[in-house]
Amino acid sequence: MATRATVLSERTGLWAFIIGCAAVTAGVLLHLPMFLASRSMGYHMAGMPMDPGMIFGMGLIVGGVALAAYGLVPTNVARQRAAAAGVEIVAPEDAALGPAHWGLMAVLVLALIIDTMKPASLGFTLNGMTHEYHASTATVSLVPFAALAGTVTGSVVWGIIADIYGRKASILLSAVMFVGTSICGAMPSLAWNVGMCFMMGAAAGGMLPVTYALLAEMMPSRHRGWSLVLVGGLGAVGGYFAASGSSALFQPVFGWRILWLLNLPTGLALVLLGAFIPESARFLIARGRTGEAEQVMRRFGSSARRVAPAASAPAVSHRLTGGALVGKLAALSLTALAWGFINFGLLLWLPADLVAKGYSTAVSSRLLAESALIAFPTVFLAALLYSRWSTKYSLVAMIAVTLAGLAGVLWLETGGGMSPVWPVALLIVGSNGIIAIILPYAAESFPFRVRGRATGWVAACSKAGGLLAQLLGILALKPALGLAALALMAPTALALALVAVFGRETRGRDLRHLD
Repeated sequence: MATRATVLSERTGLWAFIIGCAAVTAGVLLHLPMFLASRSMGYHMAGMPMDPGMIFGMGLIVGGVALAAYGLVPTNVARQRAAAAGVEIVAPEDAALGPAHWGLMAVLVLALIIDTMKPASLGFTLNGMTHEYHASTATVSLVPFAALAGTVTGSVVWGIIADIYGRKASILLSAVMFVGTSICGAMPSLAWNVGMCFMMGAAAGGMLPVTYALLAEMMPSRHRGWSLVLVGGLGAVGGYFAASGSSALFQPVFGWRILWLLNLPTGLALVLLGAFIPESARFLIARGRTGEAEQVMRRFGSSARRVAPAASAPAVSHRLTGGALVGKLAALSLTALAWGFINFGLLLWLPADLVAKGYSTAVSSRLLAESALIAFPTVFLAALLYSRWSTKYSLVAMIAVTLAGLAGVLWLETGGGMSPVWPVALLIVGSNGIIAIILPYAAESFPFRVRGRATGWVAACSKAGGLLAQLLGILALKPALGLAALALMAPTALALALVAVFGRETRGRDLRHLD
């Protein structure tokens, strides 16, 4: 039973989080008067000096995020952990899905739509930034570069936070930062936009891997695979639709800045959704919070039992150790790096290359349009293969399809006379399949003690490959398409071999066996 001191500490943490959220919100609202004052200028704020309210608001945001983070730190962990020694979860691994499971999936899809919407909005703001700041395309490209760099940092940092402070706590802290980064829409200089986009990327970067870690620990084994892939896929596709819809609806009236200011209501919505997101029962028991864990387990059809001290797991390091773990991490990291370069580099360079080769702009545009159509059903195909066939070999198959696409691009570049449709289609199907599968597979492949940081690291690698591709574009060092395809074939083939050797089948497997 919780002591009076524990209850008081928990209430203090709750109020610290609420006050922190209120301070961040107030800090954002203090930026709106200058934005509204620029209405007569078409909401152009370039060169305007910051007023005292904006400066004070920035201080409130920094202090509010720190206070909210303090409120999310668990208390009395050592005492509670001792009381929970020898307790483990008994999950009905073959149970049917109940309302709690469906509700969790729906809430996490909404959370990921909000999360994905923010970096997806970048493409709809670059043209407005270029005109308002009178900057070159290369200079403005620093904005998506900073955002992508932020996602790399956020994926690693948020994975560590999820393993130490909890899956739910990291999601809530990310949401608070979303609210704060909405002031990017009121920044009067491009330099401030670059800095704030890095913060936005850092907030967004960790949401997806943490969501996978949480869902993997809450779903019965026989439903875990398809639910992981489907939630992530629908969240990603929904985020891009939300970004494009918001741009079409609001940007003609309020300009490009409104797409950043929308982080305020959507971030607050994400904070409110936190009330419907449970903490992982597995995490709660590991931290000694058995009372909370039992409440969560009752909702999700699980139970707990005490095991003999001899059967209890020994103390373990919070590092990735052992040849099998390191081999899996290397395999998935290399796969993610190759995917990032293909998705953020090769596929973006391909249309311009086709035009340079004499294909019409209509052909290259049609390829981009078809890629959006192909992406959506690929999510369902990946979910079907992942849950009904094999988790390991679904990933292997998607890497093989991507490798075939790279070979097709190389053949196309060397004058093979092939239609560009087939190599592009193979690359799109393969790359979409990889990103739909790799993070769920990572969440199912590593022990509980390092699940958050391992999944976050793999997510960071997927963005790091794109970061390298963006850097080459900024430095005007973009390689010829054939050379890029040839260079990517070697790491992609190596990734395929490493996944085949070190990967393990996770379909229907009880994740407790990993520990």
